[in-house]
Amino acid sequence: MSPTPQNAPVQYKWSEAKSLLPKQAQCERGPTGALVPDSSGKTDHIAVVYDEGDTPPEITIKKVSGSVHTVLADGVAVAVVARATGRAPSVSDVLLVERRIYS
Repeated sequence: MSPTPQNAPVQYKWSEAKSLLPKQAQCERGPTGALVPDSSGKTDHIAVVYDEGDTPPEITIKKVSGSVHTVLADGVAVAVVARATGRAPSVSDVLLVERRIYS
């Protein structure tokens, strides 16, 4: 049974997200990393936004040093995560978002 929004673990409450990308990045093409702030202020999230119709990128996580990790989309770095405490990010923590490109 999948969790409902009310009882989902904090890291999966995407409905609490405030925004995905800054306005200037909304018309850029190709995979883009995005920090999704949690409106409750407890846990921010990572999203990779890719273009509508493209194959979703393969997400990998590479440890840089200590608690610093790089999120890669098809081998290209799209985010760097540094945590003071807690576990390292995993691929399942990254939300893939397909976006429509207006030309």
